[in-house]
Amino acid sequence: MMKRRIVITGIGAVSPVGNDAFTTWNNIKNGVSGIGPATLFDVKKVDISIAAEVKNFLPEEFMDKKESRRMGRYSQFAVAASKMAVEDAGISIGADIDPERVGVWIGSGIGGLGEFEEQHKKFIEKGQRRVNPFTIPMFIPDMAAGRVSMELGAKGINNCSVTACASGANSIGDAFRAIQKGDVDMVVAGGTEATITDMTVAGFSNMTALSKNPDQKTASRPFDKNRDGFVIGEGAGIVILEELEHALARGAKIYGELVGYGATGDAYHITTPAPDGEGAQRAMKLALNDAGISPDQVDYINAHGTSTYYNDLYETLAIKEVFKEHAYRLSVSSTKSMTGHMLGATGALEAIFSVLAIQEGIIPPTINYETPDEQLDLDYVPNVAKNKDVQVVLSNSLGFGGHNATLIFKKYTK
Repeated sequence: MMKRRIVITGIGAVSPVGNDAFTTWNNIKNGVSGIGPATLFDVKKVDISIAAEVKNFLPEEFMDKKESRRMGRYSQFAVAASKMAVEDAGISIGADIDPERVGVWIGSGIGGLGEFEEQHKKFIEKGQRRVNPFTIPMFIPDMAAGRVSMELGAKGINNCSVTACASGANSIGDAFRAIQKGDVDMVVAGGTEATITDMTVAGFSNMTALSKNPDQKTASRPFDKNRDGFVIGEGAGIVILEELEHALARGAKIYGELVGYGATGDAYHITTPAPDGEGAQRAMKLALNDAGISPDQVDYINAHGTSTYYNDLYETLAIKEVFKEHAYRLSVSSTKSMTGHMLGATGALEAIFSVLAIQEGIIPPTINYETPDEQLDLDYVPNVAKNKDVQVVLSNSLGFGGHNATLIFKKYTK
């Protein structure tokens, strides 16, 4: 039986480098960093002073102001990015699109932890009566997807993949499967996160996962020998996945085609990836097999590339094992050098970068790459974007708990 083909027909984003997808992409391909002095947590209480924060975001531009106050920040980001993606796709759910054939699948690694922290403090200091009655729906991770479905009127499958830093990629991959199966014709899919909070930063810092480099310009330095941890970020990335014939029937513009998805578990350690990226290797192989694409057809890998010692080493080793000699011919870059690590949102935003790289023939750089590591010897597109004909992009997302997700995008051809 022929698989249903799925294309990307709309994109939307809220990120540390721009409050829409196109501003974000323009900054990414020009090597502009969104990392700066932290304002969302108390820098006096922790040993971290920088973050990749979303700036000048006004939720009332995208939703009712009163209703926005009943949402967690991560849900606000998701609603905003989803509305931009729907507008970009040129659709009106319920008017020209059957709402029962449109799903929402938006992942979040943590949900509204900031809202929980705020209300817990009120409970401790002032008692039960001062706790916001909307506390629970403000922080449970699935509520971003729930809110988006309500705002858009989408009545198809409504879901949320919670797989730490792979949440956004898994959500897109799982939505891809739902369309292939025929459950829906279209899914508003992606990831969202807004957990730059005191507790998150303290927890990650004590785990030694965050960079202790106080220099906002160079702290996030994936694949560099002097990398010392990631910089925490926030935001949302949303794509409109649509069955090809459905898209063609309405004359939709097409950014690219999603052709492969692989998901595996390390079964190894709560935070450290399996040695040699064994789980990531299997995810990439599954995605290539699903896409019917040979390794030598891949032009660019948007790497997970967190700027941590083990991720960058093991992801590189995984790429070399899967791609053999072709690993030295393809381009590998980490856009987290500019966005920081947006946790559950990051794979979704990187999916957008993947299809735009295909569309524009531009491979975004890994900025802050200054000192090569002898163990990491691939083309990491150092510091400056590269113009290249890009037909196929593979994007990796790897999460705490041993979650590995790989998506493969291809230039759309009839």
